[in-house]
Amino acid sequence: MKYFLSILILLSVQFSGYSQDVEMADAFREDGKIYVVIAVILVILIGLFTFLFRMDSKISKLENRLKK
Repeated sequence: MKYFLSILILLSVQFSGYSQDVEMADAFREDGKIYVVIAVILVILIGLFTFLFRMDSKISKLENRLKK
């Protein structure tokens, strides 16, 4: 029952989002700043994934040292 209720709530939130106009996004598109926003988000995501990859490799090296 909880599963069904949560799906129903998520669907209602999703459909309510379609009916709203996003004025800020339209303004960013008109000014050409949307590309700056996308570039910043991509830089943050690439940095986050790089950090996680490096952290995983360091943890793997430490685990291999402990096994020996």
